[in-house]
Amino acid sequence: MSNVVFHRALTGQRWDGVEVLAYKEAGTTFQSVTRQVLFEGDPALCVQLRYFEVGPGGHTTLERHQHVHLVWISRGRGRVYVGGEFFELAKGDVLSIPTLTWHQFRAPLNSPLGFHCLVAADRDKPSLPSDQDWRELTQSREAAAFLRR
Repeated sequence: MSNVVFHRALTGQRWDGVEVLAYKEAGTTFQSVTRQVLFEGDPALCVQLRYFEVGPGGHTTLERHQHVHLVWISRGRGRVYVGGEFFELAKGDVLSIPTLTWHQFRAPLNSPLGFHCLVAADRDKPSLPSDQDWRELTQSREAAAFLRR
């Protein structure tokens, strides 16, 4: 029995045999985001590789968690908030998101933002900001204008 995982690339940031899934569970706040799980389940590697696509004008959930992310921008441009800092993103950029660090990705109004994300296969569920967290996160004018809850 082979443990080989192979998904042929299709057009439009899709892969053969990979389902396009809803980004999050109901009750979380995001706009125009999908995910595809490209690799998971091999105990020798213990990681999951996912592709997320944020549609034009969309954003991911503002969240934090115990696990670290490694993100590679593979389509378009965008912006991200990570722990009080903002980064302009372009295809080919690589970004790590440390443990327990608030983060949110946004796509520009006119084009999608696509990124691959590598995380531990065994990971915790994200935490969403409380009212107090939100007040603290949005003290700066830039953060208040960028973040979505």
